[in-house]
Amino acid sequence: MAQMVRPTYAEEFVRSAEIWRSEVKDDGGMISLRSQVRRTWLCVDQPVLDYRDAWRLQVELVAARHAAVVGADVMLLLEHPPVFTLGRRGGRENLTVSESFLEKSGIPIFHIERGGNITFHGPGQLIGYGIVDLHAAQLTVTDYVTGLEEIMIRTAGHWGVIAERNPINRGVWVGNTKLGSIGIAVRHGITFHGFALNVNTRLEPFSWINPCGLKGIGVTSLERELAQALPITEVREVLKHNIETVFHVKLALTELAALEAMLREEKVNHSPGKTAGLESRSR
Repeated sequence: MAQMVRPTYAEEFVRSAEIWRSEVKDDGGMISLRSQVRRTWLCVDQPVLDYRDAWRLQVELVAARHAAVVGADVMLLLEHPPVFTLGRRGGRENLTVSESFLEKSGIPIFHIERGGNITFHGPGQLIGYGIVDLHAAQLTVTDYVTGLEEIMIRTAGHWGVIAERNPINRGVWVGNTKLGSIGIAVRHGITFHGFALNVNTRLEPFSWINPCGLKGIGVTSLERELAQALPITEVREVLKHNIETVFHVKLALTELAALEAMLREEKVNHSPGKTAGLESRSR
C-alpha cells in the first residue's frame, strides 16, 4: 500500500488559494463558500477595546460557543490602544530596541496563544477576531486563514491598492511591505484571534521590531499607499461587506454590552468548571 504523503505548507497554501479562485462567480466576481445556506454571524463593531479585555472576551466566547451557550459564530471588529503581542513562536528576540525603551514608550507587551511571532497593534489598525466553529462552517484552518486574507485583499482593492498573498508568511502584502497580518488560535475546533489590517495606524512602532519575526521587510498602510487620508469608518463598512461575501454569511450587529450580559448570565446559571484552563497568558 502506498504511503500517504502529507502536503508541504507551500502546497497547502497553493491548494487553498486555488479553491478560493475556483469559487469565483459570474455575478461581479464574488467569492462564496460552497454552502447555499447563508449563516448568521453576530458582529460587534467596537471603536477601541483594551487588549486584555478583548483577549478575555474571546476566551469566554470560545467556551460559550463550545458549550452551545452562544449559538452563532461571532466577529469582533475593533481597534486597540498601542500594544505589542507575542505569538506561540515567541518574539522578544525580534525586538530591535531595548525593553527599557519600550517601557519608556508606555507600550505594553502581551504573550498570547495565537500563531505567529511579534507584531504591533494600535489605533487606526482594524482588527477582526473571529470566533468561528470550523466544523459547523465546513472549513479547514487553512481555508479559514485564506478567507481572512481574501477579505483584506478585497478591502484594499476597493481603493485600488493591489495586495497579494505571500507563501513565506500568511497575511497580505504590497510588494515587500506587509499591509495586513494574521495570527489565529483554535480551541475545541473554534477559532479566536484573527487579522489586523493597517488603515491609518502609526507605523513607527513597527520599526522597533522585526514584524512577524521577518527581517528586511517593511510595513505599510492603506493611507500610506494612497498618499491621502482614509477614514477608518469607511473601511469598516467595506470590510464588513467583504466578510459577508467571502464567508457567505449575514452579519447581525450586536452591542458589546448585550454580548457581555449573555456571558455573565451563563456564569450565573452554570457551574464555573466550563472555563477551567482558560487563564490569561499575558505577561
